[in-house]
Amino acid sequence: MSNNQSPWSAFSGPNLGYVMEQYDLFLQSPEEVDSELVSLFQQYGAPSLASSSQLGAGTSASAAAVSPNNFDKIIRAIQLADAIRSQGHLAANIYPLNDGPKNESKIDSKTYNLTEQDLKEIPVSLLISNAPGNITNGLQAIEHLKAVYTNNIAFEISHVANSEERAWLQEKIEKGTIKENLSADDKKELLKRLTQIEGFEKFIHRTFVGAKRFSIEGLDTLVVLIDELVRQSEKTNTKQVNIGMAHRGRLNVLTHVLNKPYEMMFAEFAHVPNETFLPEDGSLEFSKGWYGDVKYHNGATYRSKTGLTIKLAYNPSHLEVVSPVVTGQTRAAQETTNSVGYPVQDKNAAFAVLVHGDAAFPGQGVVTEVLNYSRVRGFQTGGSIHIIANNMIGFTTEHYDSRSTLYSSDPAKGYEVPIIHVNADDVEAVLGVAKFAYEYRKQFGKDIVIDLLGYRRYGHNEMDEPLVTNPTMYHVIHKHPTVREIYGKQLVEEKLVESSEVQTLDETVFNGMQAAYDRVKELPQTTAHEIIIPEAVLNGIPVVETGVSESKLTKINEELLTWPKEFTPFKKLEKILKRREEPFKGKGKVDWGHAETLAFATIVQDGNSIRLTGQDAQRGTFSHRHLVLHDEVTGAELTPMHSISDAKASFVVHNSPLTEAAVLGYEFGYNLEDSNSLSIWEAQYGDFANMAQVMFDNFISSARSKWGLKSGLVMLLPHGSEGQGAEHSSARLERYLQLAAENNWTVANLSSAANYFHILRRQAKMLNEESIRPLIIVSPKSLLRHPLVGADVADLTTGHFETVMEQPGLGQNAKKVKKIVFASGKLAIDLADKVKDGTGYEYLHIVRVEQLYPFPTEKIQAIIDRYPNAKELVWAQEETENMGSWNFALPYLLELAKDRNISYVGRVHRSSPAEGDIDSYKVEQTRIIEEAVKSI
Repeated sequence: MSNNQSPWSAFSGPNLGYVMEQYDLFLQSPEEVDSELVSLFQQYGAPSLASSSQLGAGTSASAAAVSPNNFDKIIRAIQLADAIRSQGHLAANIYPLNDGPKNESKIDSKTYNLTEQDLKEIPVSLLISNAPGNITNGLQAIEHLKAVYTNNIAFEISHVANSEERAWLQEKIEKGTIKENLSADDKKELLKRLTQIEGFEKFIHRTFVGAKRFSIEGLDTLVVLIDELVRQSEKTNTKQVNIGMAHRGRLNVLTHVLNKPYEMMFAEFAHVPNETFLPEDGSLEFSKGWYGDVKYHNGATYRSKTGLTIKLAYNPSHLEVVSPVVTGQTRAAQETTNSVGYPVQDKNAAFAVLVHGDAAFPGQGVVTEVLNYSRVRGFQTGGSIHIIANNMIGFTTEHYDSRSTLYSSDPAKGYEVPIIHVNADDVEAVLGVAKFAYEYRKQFGKDIVIDLLGYRRYGHNEMDEPLVTNPTMYHVIHKHPTVREIYGKQLVEEKLVESSEVQTLDETVFNGMQAAYDRVKELPQTTAHEIIIPEAVLNGIPVVETGVSESKLTKINEELLTWPKEFTPFKKLEKILKRREEPFKGKGKVDWGHAETLAFATIVQDGNSIRLTGQDAQRGTFSHRHLVLHDEVTGAELTPMHSISDAKASFVVHNSPLTEAAVLGYEFGYNLEDSNSLSIWEAQYGDFANMAQVMFDNFISSARSKWGLKSGLVMLLPHGSEGQGAEHSSARLERYLQLAAENNWTVANLSSAANYFHILRRQAKMLNEESIRPLIIVSPKSLLRHPLVGADVADLTTGHFETVMEQPGLGQNAKKVKKIVFASGKLAIDLADKVKDGTGYEYLHIVRVEQLYPFPTEKIQAIIDRYPNAKELVWAQEETENMGSWNFALPYLLELAKDRNISYVGRVHRSSPAEGDIDSYKVEQTRIIEEAVKSI
């Protein structure tokens, strides 16, 4: 059969080269070749180059003369080209100190037994698709590939699975235009920018000797990179750029990207007020807490004249933990939530720039948590641009003690994220990489990593002496010119500036900073600032009426249970949900999940959007929620909440990845950005929040005190001893109570579905008030369907959240009460189950403390005062004595008791929260209940 009658005529360029390579493999190991290709090889024999038309434009006569059936050289040339693409980064010039590993053997033509003449005879089109016109033979093609893959920019894209995406990347790279030719004016402007960046660090270093600033020097081009991302976003009419970064280089980014005046920054170093220098045009915004934070943790918001908003997130010292907060803020900035249904997302409206440390990127698990959800529907933001500010060292730890991988960026490969390594000393290359990364995000809506390889000119902070621990590296660094000096020399060599101009520019910038500092010195010196907590915080949340009319609740309930005719529900679930009609007919109770659903519906009717996330949040860990239904036949999703009338805001529930820290941080960020949204995170079990403790400690509990950031985030942490072992019994309630101070959040352990309804509605109503604060509810498990927890419809139509509830049937005869027991949550219901209607317990009163913090002192005092003969106050809990709420409540009880005895009933001190078997649990739980209610 002639070649033009064979299938090989359909292949050309690198595709034909691939078929040739597979044929060579077929001859040696046919079992390793795809079965379809094997069949073709068996039927038609070897593929061949039939005519010069198949070789592509630009193919020389010598190339066309290659023997049609001689594949050996062609295959080796193709392998060489592919090796350059996949392994070229190993030989690239990406290390400014020239101290990184290099391996050129994998891209050496000798390795493939190819001479220059051999390569000249290879058709260009077999090696490069759409090659630049000046490339006329295979040798030039190989040289071109080496130029683009092994210079000051290196690429890792072979792990990207999507062939279209990989082809796009490859074509962009091989055009050779990523590093653009800048105009003379652009180059001079770039030199000026580098002078400002370096000058800022030099000025602080000389003026405020020994002050910590976590200098950017060695990675100066980080600012240039972010500058370019900002410029690109303005071209695409993006509304917001959200930046997350740790302390390294933060002050420089604040000053030069967010345009914080030099005077404001120098005033902070000089310990004088800086508000005098805040721009009067309102372009720059800061928030401050009453307790404050160090300058290199603070953030800012800048609004440019073009309408673009740039936000640098406030951040604690814990590296990488700000990334999920920033991605959550970004999603909120992308979404419109003021209409019924799902939020409407515009991925171009905002994007995240996440700056990482080279030791932290592979070392901190939260990094991969963020990468993992980057394409998950409930959390994706259309791609974040990650920048590894790579100074080749972590504090004093060298890379060989810091990671098991070649590059810091390697964890990103598992998520098919393209990686670009760039030499931080090549400022023009950095500019080009920024544009390329931005274009990639716009094209594919995916994350991309820029590994900005530089060094750290000084120690971890400016008081460290790095020669003590890293002498080899720092002897090189001390001799290495700065990027400003390198670029200034380059422009002198290009005859764009004189060397004297470079020096003059340096002096001019420095003098400008000195003038700014002189203005600061005119201000009076101050002592430590006075700590003043805002009145709205001190006063706490007021009583908010949260009842909803019965007619409205009835209509909502009907609408929630009316589904489209074409929807086929799971029959068993349909029967369960239809029971929710009964409380409105005077039968049964509104259980916990039902009360929650009704609360959510009324909240979106009031105009607050709702976003609920967590592992299995749609159904609920304990199958109690069912806010998203699934068609039994098609699997299609139905969210009944989208069908209620008079709704004014969006509603969405997302099942989250099996991730706590990053998802909780994400929701905190979402709520910061969209204060009108009731954002809720639910832990699968309360103790799962252990994995997110850094978010509670460094953001949620203290963000307002440190940074002035308000949040109304709700956290549901299932809690209660039920014989299920240590890990599923305790939400570690004591930790949140230990962190409680300055009215920083509300901590509740509820025993009533009605109270849950009201506290959710209260939280939503307070979202845009100054007194808003996060809400932690150690939510129930076994109580979800308990009849004593359920509510009558009337309980939802009037009233408000009750911080304290009294046990019905007890305390009727005040003079007979000798003992008052305080309990919360599940134990309060266990006690209620024990005493029933109170018969035989005239000596006893039980008070359910629904809100543990802020502790309801006044209400409890009023209850105690009603019982003058009460001799004993008992704090009862099912947790162990060293856990739960006992140690938190004790100081308050001591103040309230006066001459009364205070006693504890509960489990004894234990290192583990609960028993490991249900029989032991039952014995101990029974003891606690009996001891709590016994007569004195």
